[in-house]
Amino acid sequence: MTAVLICSHGDVKEDLGGTLLWREGIERQVATKMEEARMLAVAARPRMVVIDRDLPWAARIVTALREDPSTRGLSLVVMARGDFDAAEVELLECGANAILRLPAGPEWNERLERLMDVPVRKETRFPVSFGVEASSNGGDSANAQALNLSASGILIETEVALKMQDEVQLQFGLPVVIDPMRVAAQVVRLAAPSQFGMEFRRVGPEESRRIQGYLATLGA
Repeated sequence: MTAVLICSHGDVKEDLGGTLLWREGIERQVATKMEEARMLAVAARPRMVVIDRDLPWAARIVTALREDPSTRGLSLVVMARGDFDAAEVELLECGANAILRLPAGPEWNERLERLMDVPVRKETRFPVSFGVEASSNGGDSANAQALNLSASGILIETEVALKMQDEVQLQFGLPVVIDPMRVAAQVVRLAAPSQFGMEFRRVGPEESRRIQGYLATLGA
């Protein structure tokens, strides 16, 4: 049976009852205090920890779980109510894999399934430097610079005004690949005023092969 740890002060069934977290075969453990969460993260051996953004100790539990070798590899998902909050940046910096915004829509299950299998933050990110064309919401393309790259995401620097959860079309060529590629990505991290961490959302098999091949030349 797959175990999931949920950190929240209240009952979250109303919020998450329609997601795969309430499917048969999922064992849910609930922690309302930080020390209880740390204990259950070790004892219950969950595949995923879901953390309420509004908990006063949300950032501290993310940091603690990332610093403990026995829990470092867990997928850490933050559920957030309402609009973007600056606390989300801190949570991502501390090591959260993703921010999922309530109410939970169909996209939740897609992302939860992926996060249960492969914690994104475990992937090696390599420093890079190459040009990227970025466009958001059907707007004109703007120049950007890639700063790091992994199999599942990219950090870019651009003057384009992007927000958390924005979907962006990226076009770029890799140093070992002549032809440019196009991928869709979503902003999941605000690293600096003009730097944005993005998770790839729609990548074709050929584009994925190219990225993996390039990472292999960097030592991935």
